[in-house]
Amino acid sequence: MEPILTLDSARLLMRQWRDDDLPAFAAMCADPQVMRYFPEPMTRLQSAAMIGRLRGHFAELGFGLWALERKDTGAFIGFTGLLVVEFDAPFTPAVEIGWRLAREHWGLGFASEAAWTALGCGFERLGLDEIVSFTARSNQPSQKVMQAIGMQPDPAGDFEHPAVADGHPLKPHVLYRINREQWLSTLQG
Repeated sequence: MEPILTLDSARLLMRQWRDDDLPAFAAMCADPQVMRYFPEPMTRLQSAAMIGRLRGHFAELGFGLWALERKDTGAFIGFTGLLVVEFDAPFTPAVEIGWRLAREHWGLGFASEAAWTALGCGFERLGLDEIVSFTARSNQPSQKVMQAIGMQPDPAGDFEHPAVADGHPLKPHVLYRINREQWLSTLQG
């Protein structure tokens, strides 16, 4: 499949990763507030490696986490997109939607706007039947984005994240889902 290189929303360009994204991306991933629902902030080297993995996901599957750029300023503000879930869980195989934004861009609706655009790509262009999202049980801001884009909680699917250490407070995760029919009904509603 040809990679989907860009998506547009009202205020954002969702685009491929560039080498010059690394400084802003690494700063975002090193911010303890941005990373408070992850086991630890990332080093610059870990951020660079993640960009490499994201580029590989696009090359292999044609989609992934797009870099987010504000149309009004051209600023890199984070990422949003779709990824194949890479661990075993009762809900896998699955494609997840995810996002991460730099703190100065929180509270402006960018995460929901970009996530809504990514859902549309997943259902319209990729022909997916369902998209999931998950986060630490304590991550209320991300759960609000999931709800804002029409995703429904699946309490029976909540799980202990296998990549988080046993006993860590972020190990319990909640699962949200949306299928094509639910997404279409949100378009009409």
